[in-house]
Amino acid sequence: MGPAVDWLRTTTPGLLVLCGLAIAVLLVAIIRFKLEPFVALLLTGLALALAAGLPVEKIVGTPLKPADSLLETGFGGILGHIAVIIGLGTVLGAILEKSGGADVLTERLLKLFGPKGAPIAMGVVGLIFGIPVFFDIGIFVLAPLIYVAAKRGGRSLVLYVLPMVAGLSMTHAFLPPHPGPVALGGLLGVSLGWLILMGLVCGLPGFLAAGIVWGNYIGKRIHVEVPDEFLVRPEPAVRGDGPGTPAEPNSPPTLEKSPPSPALIGVIIAIPLVLILGATFGSQLLDKGSKPLQVLTFLGTPAVALLIAVLVAFYVLGLRRGSTVQELSTLTAESLRPVGMLLLVVGAGAFFGKVISATGIGNALAHTMSEAGLPVIVLAYLISCGLRIAQGSATVAIVTTGGIVAPLLPGHDYSQISLALIAMAIAAGSIILSHVNDGGFWIIAKFFNLTVKQTLQTWTVLETILSVVSFAVAAVLFALVT
Repeated sequence: MGPAVDWLRTTTPGLLVLCGLAIAVLLVAIIRFKLEPFVALLLTGLALALAAGLPVEKIVGTPLKPADSLLETGFGGILGHIAVIIGLGTVLGAILEKSGGADVLTERLLKLFGPKGAPIAMGVVGLIFGIPVFFDIGIFVLAPLIYVAAKRGGRSLVLYVLPMVAGLSMTHAFLPPHPGPVALGGLLGVSLGWLILMGLVCGLPGFLAAGIVWGNYIGKRIHVEVPDEFLVRPEPAVRGDGPGTPAEPNSPPTLEKSPPSPALIGVIIAIPLVLILGATFGSQLLDKGSKPLQVLTFLGTPAVALLIAVLVAFYVLGLRRGSTVQELSTLTAESLRPVGMLLLVVGAGAFFGKVISATGIGNALAHTMSEAGLPVIVLAYLISCGLRIAQGSATVAIVTTGGIVAPLLPGHDYSQISLALIAMAIAAGSIILSHVNDGGFWIIAKFFNLTVKQTLQTWTVLETILSVVSFAVAAVLFALVT
């Protein structure tokens, strides 16, 4: 082993250079060569492990005992945590979407807020409906409702669009059961209950600043008409984890037979949130090992809570309204088809993080950070911002940053609140400055009749405001509780 290789593998500056090169290779593979993030993360992780001199047995195990390898523990550890949650969350969102729940919820809120408050109503719809469905699916479902509201109101389409997409973006980035927050829960070791609480505390101020304040300001200055052809409900062009994920050619079958009540939709969406939060608060207020705590813990386990919500939705939105078990099974199968690549990306990101931890790069980075006096929450935000701006995918930015930051946390005795706030900083960084390398940028432009310049002036600024304000709240709270 030559001096240069020894320097890369054993010194703090060398390990930092190695980490930087690995991330650069990852970004070039994704951006320049358009490699699938799953493949790029897997290749980069393996290359980094070999370059750092890790034993092959540690990287991939042996033919007789592969289970202890970085490859299997990296993938298996995170997927065991998130696969069931994301799968059930996807099914729940599909049922709510196809039952017409979004339509009735929007109509009720428009009546409640009135014509002048219609943009705020659109923001509330984005927040509520964004909890169980992915960002881009929310766009496809809610876009026709936005067109009708803007046409009725006679004002710029931008005024109605921005509050809605701010709500969808906030829930997608900050709240379970969306992939990013769920993955961070597994990577950083923080409960989903605290992620929900801190996601609301940090994300809602960002939503108000970006969706309501900025949306109202810029919506009065950029006038965009609703073309007549937009009033026909569009077929989805993309679908999946987040912006830019390819769609399946055939959409799931509809369950729309008669409109469900808005209250029913609200109750179904609230079921998993209430159960998860009940378990979180119960662990703080009830005696350890008590019967009530055991019940709350079981029901509030995210997989169980979501399963209960899915079963309730199956019955009240499906079977009770005339759907057959076969129709519900077909809907479930179709809704789960795009989830496979998402899970692979998250698993590969976790493997990449495992390699970083095993090489000692995390400890070297922690040492450098402590000498520079840079708080971990600031470092987490900056890394996430850099990855998001460079390659466009929020999910890739989150799982990669989570893998880099996770090795810095042991030994600091961070509370669950502190860990949740670090997770929120990573989530905030993952949505900053959406531009032309982000599929979501083009979805917004296409669905809402915006030019590239107008999309930069509206959507890109909105995402940046949402990111900065939410991070600022997380950073202040982190300083207070740590």
